[in-house]
Amino acid sequence: MKIKLGLLYGGKSAEHEVSLLTARAVSQAINFEKYEVYPIYITKTGEWIKGSVLTGPAESVESLKLGEAVSKPNNISSFLPVEGNDDSQLDVIFPLLHGPNGEDGTVQGLLEVLNLPYVGNGVLASSAGMDKVVMKQLFEVAGLSQVPYVHFIRKEWKSNQETFIQKMEESLKWPLFVKPANLGSSVGITKATNREELIKAVELAFKYDRKIIVEQGIKARELEMSVLGNDNPKCSIAGEVLPTKDFYDYEAKYEDGTTNYAIPAVVSDDLLERMEDAAIRAFKVLDCSGLVRADFFVTDKEEIIINEVNTMPGFTPISMYPKLWIESGLSYSGLIEELIMLALERYEEKQQLEHSKDGE
Repeated sequence: MKIKLGLLYGGKSAEHEVSLLTARAVSQAINFEKYEVYPIYITKTGEWIKGSVLTGPAESVESLKLGEAVSKPNNISSFLPVEGNDDSQLDVIFPLLHGPNGEDGTVQGLLEVLNLPYVGNGVLASSAGMDKVVMKQLFEVAGLSQVPYVHFIRKEWKSNQETFIQKMEESLKWPLFVKPANLGSSVGITKATNREELIKAVELAFKYDRKIIVEQGIKARELEMSVLGNDNPKCSIAGEVLPTKDFYDYEAKYEDGTTNYAIPAVVSDDLLERMEDAAIRAFKVLDCSGLVRADFFVTDKEEIIINEVNTMPGFTPISMYPKLWIESGLSYSGLIEELIMLALERYEEKQQLEHSKDGE
């Protein structure tokens, strides 16, 4: 009997289109002889749409948007079938949502309440991994090196703008990178080289989030590593991002194809070993599961500085996460298979807990 797999994608975040690209790419790599695939699309306005069961790879991104719309369903279990609806019960969900309302623990919490197995990180890891400030604070606990940074919320900026500007000018060195704290895929990120650019960058970032983080720029190589597993995670080979633009922005990642990659990256055995150690420490301090892409800066002196982790890295054809595993000997289809098995493994372990047992 085939495993009933729900693909959950789209969403209300600024990364909606990235999610659609990821969903199409995943549909093209799934083994349809083993899985019965149910598309579940969330529109930009929050409507949930049930698509027809996929019998093969999605022909286009547009085809993934077709289906029966259900706006704010009162009975979520009838829309996202759970235990009790035997004929339509989904065995596992693959969330392919990026950004807020998808990658930040909200959907993961919904799936936990529904007691559905799902691929990837849980509520805590997803929410902590989405908030760059909380993430950095946890990295500090794990003893991981980071670039200097300052953070603040909109209300603080409005009432003490000059104070924060002075603080950044005194404690950080130009250039500065201004980022929304809770967003991914380089959306809303701006490089600032002076005070005027800094103010404009902050105002832009506030369009995406109420919390802002400003990081000191650094001259370093950009290296990435994919992590896979639950309690005993393993690392892929390292890859290097070689942007032809000023920095690795949204367009370079997903649209214009101008970024080059070195896979595998040219690194010493010692550097690779230290990167693996840092990646796994980051994975564990956030209590991650399933998958994570760890991003690092590496200086000329081979000092490893962690930039961030992405708890739902893209699965597009040009995404680094699957590329690194393919070059490590694990195929795209094999990667999806292992992620689903890890999700079911984690779910079964949770069912052994006393509070998960029927009648308790």
